[in-house]
Formats: sequence, structure tokens, C-alpha cells
Amino acid sequence: MVKITTTKISSKGQIVIPSSMRKDLRKGEELIIIKDDERFIIKKVNNLTKNIREDLEFARKTEEAWKRIEEGKGTRMNFDDFINEMKKW
Repeated sequence: MVKITTTKISSKGQIVIPSSMRKDLRKGEELIIIKDDERFIIKKVNNLTKNIREDLEFARKTEEAWKRIEEGKGTRMNFDDFINEMKKW
């Protein structure tokens, strides 16, 4: 069953999950928020499959790498060294 409701964002960027939607959540439980241009998806971390966890970790590391490159902190290397570096991951 799909439930739909609305909520607001506070001045600190916090959102409240309405009580009717958080009955199966526990205090301190981790949630993941996935965002694209127009959507936010909130999922319980313990419900993620191993593949999704690996994909999210890869995306996080890729984002960090792009930030370092944009800051001029990138590393140049030849193709073979790059492949060997990737095998370490």
C-alpha cells in the first residue's frame, strides 16, 4: 500500500517524517536519501541490497574524486598505472 502525505523543510533544512509514516522506524535508524532533479527517495539502509550499497559507495567515491579534481588536487598517471590502481579497490 502506498501512502502519500506532505511535510515542510525547517530553516535548518530538517524534515519531519509524519508519525503515520514512521511507525516501522526506530530512533537512530539509518536512512538513505537519493535525489535526482525532481525526486527524493528515502530508504532504510538495512533494506538495501549489497549491489545497491556497492553502487552508492562507488558514487560517493566518484563524487569525492571529482571534487578533488576541481580543486586541482587530481593525480596524473599513465594507463597501466591507472589500471593497477583501480585493481586495488
